[in-house]
Amino acid sequence: MEADVQGTVLKRERARDAVLELIESRRPGDAIPSERALCALLEVSRPTVRAAIDELVAAGLLVREHGRGMFVAPAKITQELVSADLTLSVPQAAGAWTSRILEFTTLQAGARVGRKLRMSPAEEIVYVARLRLVDGAPMAIEHLHIRAALVPGLSAPELESGDLYEHLRNTHAVHVHEAVQAIEPTVVTRAEAELLDVPELSPALLFERLTSDTTGRPVEYVHSLYRGDRYRIVSRLALGTAAAVPPVRGGHYPGIPPGDFAHGDPIASSTRGDIQVS
Repeated sequence: MEADVQGTVLKRERARDAVLELIESRRPGDAIPSERALCALLEVSRPTVRAAIDELVAAGLLVREHGRGMFVAPAKITQELVSADLTLSVPQAAGAWTSRILEFTTLQAGARVGRKLRMSPAEEIVYVARLRLVDGAPMAIEHLHIRAALVPGLSAPELESGDLYEHLRNTHAVHVHEAVQAIEPTVVTRAEAELLDVPELSPALLFERLTSDTTGRPVEYVHSLYRGDRYRIVSRLALGTAAAVPPVRGGHYPGIPPGDFAHGDPIASSTRGDIQVS
């Protein structure tokens, strides 16, 4: 019985590798052979092929379209974290990033956000919910909580087309200097699924970040939900001394925001179970 199970697992793994090779030899949107054709090509049973394909669909590498077939999924957006000399340089993520404002209002901080921003629950914050898109496709939902006193006159259009941290620096002399960020896996709710154009309970990455200025004052608290099927984080680790990685200027840094540290200031990195930037 154990040998039968091992044989089944091995066949599925080989079928998966073979289909993966087909995917890697094609471009996003290209079709791959049908399950029946793959069975003949790989000389394995239909259940074995289907199990391998199900795994690749769940991983976001294949897309099934009812009545049309199977297609190579769009490439995942990759955020690379590069460690060098105890600092963290954050390369720009791929794609053209834009925003669509879902909600923009001023309200009281409340107990939880007040604690995070070290302010009275009765003090006002600017709350912004925005949908982040890559090349026009929904990628993430961001919830921003910003000290209202720091951003008088802040408008929704600035957050759709401009850089918040550049606005803070140039207009309000607020220099965002460091961020503490945690990342953990989660799933999307029905409402989130509709915005992100994915099935309910699809896997996602939850980012929670607190940014501070050069005086150590908390400026902004953000929690963001990124699609698990289209977004991944890659860490490059090195042992020993390596050449400094030049900073990347401009663009969007998903999860980790642009700001003063995106213009040359290093971010010290510490990791404990979750991923943190401080």
